[in-house]
Amino acid sequence: MTTLKAKLHDDLTAAIKARDELRSSTLRLTLSAIAYEETAGKSARELSDDEVLKVIAREAKKRREAAEAFDTGGRPEQAERERAEGELLAAYLPKQLSDEELTAIVADAVAVAKAGGAEGPKAMGAVMKIVKPKVDGLAEGSRVANEVKRLLAG
Repeated sequence: MTTLKAKLHDDLTAAIKARDELRSSTLRLTLSAIAYEETAGKSARELSDDEVLKVIAREAKKRREAAEAFDTGGRPEQAERERAEGELLAAYLPKQLSDEELTAIVADAVAVAKAGGAEGPKAMGAVMKIVKPKVDGLAEGSRVANEVKRLLAG
């Protein structure tokens, strides 16, 4: 078992013993998503810590989107629970890049792409190819894409 997955199991056990319903239900759902990912495909396999992090990030993103949907639908109490679950999952993720850090990385990539002959909005793919490995797991894809579009347009 990977170290991150083992930590999730240990935290789940502690949450159950402490009768922390929010934490235990959130960790159960996350471990279920990890187990599903491990059995998806033609053969079962053990996920690495990086793959487990991607599953946790995906689950956290689902919580953020659900919170927005509940706010729009006029269900603030359910939105608050989704936000709390998202914050709980965010504790397992690496610290996200600030807007300034992301802008600096994207600006460097835009400069490299322009030096390579890529110009304007058509350079999006070339810039994303440079940026993606640098920010993988440290910034959400839509945030990165929006920043790339903004710098290419400006």
